[in-house]
Amino acid sequence: MNILGVSAYYHDSAAALIRDGRVEYAAQEERYTRKKHDSRFPAHAVQSCLDDNGLSITDIDEIVFYDKPLVKFERLLETYVAYAPKGFQSFLAAMPVWLKEKLFLKTVLKKELAQLGDIKIAQLPPLLFAEHHQSHAASAFFPSPYRRAAVLCMDGVGEWATTSVWLGADNRLEPQWEIDFPHSLGLLYSAFTYYTGFKVNSGEYKLMGLAPYGEPKYAHLIRDHLLDLKQDGSFRLNMDYFNYATGLTMTNERFSRLFGGPPRKPESDISQREMDIAASIQQITEEVVLRLGATVHSELQTDHLCLAGGVALNCVANGRLLREGPFTDIWIQPAAGDAGGAIGAALAAWFQFNNKPRQVNDGDAMRGAYLGPRYSEGQIRRQLDQLRANYVELPDETLFQRLAAVLAEEQIVGWFQGPMEFGPRALGGRSIIGDPRSPKMQSVMNLKIKYRESFRPFAPAVLADRVADYFELDRPSPYMLLVAPVKQELRLRPPEQSQRLFGIDRLKVPRSQLPAITHVDYSARIQTVHEHTNPRFHALLKSFDQLTGCPVLVNTSFNVRGEPIVCTPEDAYRCFMRTEMDYLVIENFLLYKGDQPAWEKDDSWKQEFELD
Repeated sequence: MNILGVSAYYHDSAAALIRDGRVEYAAQEERYTRKKHDSRFPAHAVQSCLDDNGLSITDIDEIVFYDKPLVKFERLLETYVAYAPKGFQSFLAAMPVWLKEKLFLKTVLKKELAQLGDIKIAQLPPLLFAEHHQSHAASAFFPSPYRRAAVLCMDGVGEWATTSVWLGADNRLEPQWEIDFPHSLGLLYSAFTYYTGFKVNSGEYKLMGLAPYGEPKYAHLIRDHLLDLKQDGSFRLNMDYFNYATGLTMTNERFSRLFGGPPRKPESDISQREMDIAASIQQITEEVVLRLGATVHSELQTDHLCLAGGVALNCVANGRLLREGPFTDIWIQPAAGDAGGAIGAALAAWFQFNNKPRQVNDGDAMRGAYLGPRYSEGQIRRQLDQLRANYVELPDETLFQRLAAVLAEEQIVGWFQGPMEFGPRALGGRSIIGDPRSPKMQSVMNLKIKYRESFRPFAPAVLADRVADYFELDRPSPYMLLVAPVKQELRLRPPEQSQRLFGIDRLKVPRSQLPAITHVDYSARIQTVHEHTNPRFHALLKSFDQLTGCPVLVNTSFNVRGEPIVCTPEDAYRCFMRTEMDYLVIENFLLYKGDQPAWEKDDSWKQEFELD
């Protein structure tokens, strides 16, 4: 039985194929259109799901959309009525889209799908609708290695729910309770994302990365004025300070007065104030997550927890929940945001609507999140030849030894291997990699490769069986969703004069023997690399370890700021030539920058991508 899951029309549109309960394929629309967080109907992603699996739309048994638009419309209307006449401007802005398209989403979806398959609407398979948080919960529990687990979903808002708790057992998911809009941990965090000058639904991870440079000086203002937080983790927001329920911005003038000034202008200098605000909301977020975790554990009496929803991408909070919370283990959906809703909706249909049995095993049902398109030797060669690229083709052993030597010389490599990753993280399928021992690697990668803010940290990819040698972590972290401290014995004592440094200046001080991946608070966002899910990346790490004695590499996504992660070999070559990467490897094809034909030195291409 083939089930197609679809998420669309908010942000991060995606499609996923579930075959007989197995996650077979999943991809985000942004990777094909090259428009980051593309929210349009995922025509390219759906087509890729079908083509790469030898299917047509008529081979699909059920299509499932990831939320219920009519219930969302009900919430919209009720919110406007509750705040009238305050929300009239926002109401006028939203209604045309709803009346033209979203209110008739079932018809819109059927037209798009029929057009894609060049068939009549009557020939389409049944179209089902899951609830938004049901899709999140299903994406977290059903691929997890647990027979029974609590499920905690936290995001901005679905239809009504912003936080929901579920109990998963075998093939069933039972809702327990929820917190509803406008009281939302995700929207609270996004409000501070907006206030500190970053883009909502895109820049939240920047706020998290900025937090260690500051002190939580404003946490008391958040507790006293914005958030009524109970001991059990439930909360209410003081909507007098927020504009998202009625206006076109996240915060209002009262919020600005509370924090001493207007929102930071995007792309302007980041001050210590923004760093302290980031530290403050990060501390509050972690506190809420820890309290919710304790309550869920007490109520549901299970030692396992699954997480999904955009807040589950806050890997710092996840790390604390794992270390300090009551659960034996937690499992986080790697595409925890709306893209993952496509997988969850399809799995909900398979297990709950069709009542199919669920087999639980210790394997990774998400298959390392390597779920997208891959390219054959012939396809790669054709694309490179069309680009007039110069390359050599090397056998595995020679290639990995050559790359290990190149990396040890502080060269930066674009790494394009196997199926494309699903979700926001590059996990060794479409990555840019470097030597973590290099003190200059972070600044070079940020400023000359990624063209992004200097404070942004990089993640270590480490051989799974060596993670405990370098980090205070005793379990797998295959999806880069757990932050843990670097081992004490690897840390460096900073010079005495560095104690007087504040903010971004602290970045210049090496913190450990792996300075490129050690954040200013001695933490790292860890990816454990496993031979059974990514044998080629695992082999490269082993070669680097044999040469250098270090089984760790810097791993960041293969793109520049504002660009989606590359999808095709052509995307990879274009990004390689536009940046200061030294080498590009696509499967067994190795390209050296100095051997390539002249590339027009024109920075106008940067206008292609809207800054995130």
